Amino acid sequence: MFVLILRLLLLAFICFLLYSGLKYYFNPRRKLKLAHEQKQFFFLDEKDVRKNFLITYKGVYFEGEKYVGTAPNSFEVFSILIWTNSIHRLKEITREDICYIEQQVKEKYPDARIEWKSPIKEELMRKRDL
Repeated sequence: MFVLILRLLLLAFICFLLYSGLKYYFNPRRKLKLAHEQKQFFFLDEKDVRKNFLITYKGVYFEGEKYVGTAPNSFEVFSILIWTNSIHRLKEITREDICYIEQQVKEKYPDARIEWKSPIKEELMRKRDL
C-alpha cells in the first residue's frame, strides 16, 4: 500500500513538473524578453482591452495605452498612445522603424489613431523637418 501511494505521488510530481515546464515555455512574457535580448520585433497584447500592450523592437521596449470608445455595435479601441522609458536607446530607432511599429499596431487596431509621447514625438518632428 505504501509503495502504491509513493508511486502516485511520484506520478503527480512528474505531471506537475511537465505542466510547469510547458507553462514557462509558452509564457508570452518570456517570449517578449527573448525577443528583446535578440533585438527582434515582438508584440505582446492581451485580449483584455483594458490592459496596455508591450512592444520590443531593436532592443527598445515600447508601451502602448489603449483608449476605448463606443461604436454602433460594440466597444472599439479608437486611440493609442505609445511611449518608451528607454530614452537612451532611441538613437538606434529610425523613422522607418517607427513607421514599421505603427504598421504592426494598425494591423491589430485598424481604426485607432496612434499618437507618440515625448521624446519620440519631438524626434519624429525633427526628422520630418530634415
